Amino acid sequence: MSSETNAQHQAGYQTPHEEEQAHGSFRGYMIGFGLSVVLTAIPFWLVMTGALGNNELTGFVIMAFAVVQIVVHMVYFLHMNGRSEGGWMMLAAVFTIIIVVITLAGSLWVMYHLNSNMMPVHDMRQMP
Repeated sequence: MSSETNAQHQAGYQTPHEEEQAHGSFRGYMIGFGLSVVLTAIPFWLVMTGALGNNELTGFVIMAFAVVQIVVHMVYFLHMNGRSEGGWMMLAAVFTIIIVVITLAGSLWVMYHLNSNMMPVHDMRQMP
């Protein structure tokens, strides 16, 4: 170590290589890839075969698989956990998820109410 690096190390500074962040391993990436393939194949199979019969139920099941797949990607590919960067990365992810849920729920609510509260279309041919 150089004298400057040694002084920084003694003062409590960490060099980028000394940080204890989780790095992906081949095994971890393969587990994430396998889970992603399975979590994609099952909803695809559900839609192609019509196994659940009910379209609304199928939609909710697909959304549940999508949420699980998002978590798999965050853990296995983005290496997000409560320990990395002092927990700030997970806090930022939670905030982002809350904003996305509010935005999607609000959009669906507005679209539903616009559809149900639309004025009926009048036939202009019947007007005198």
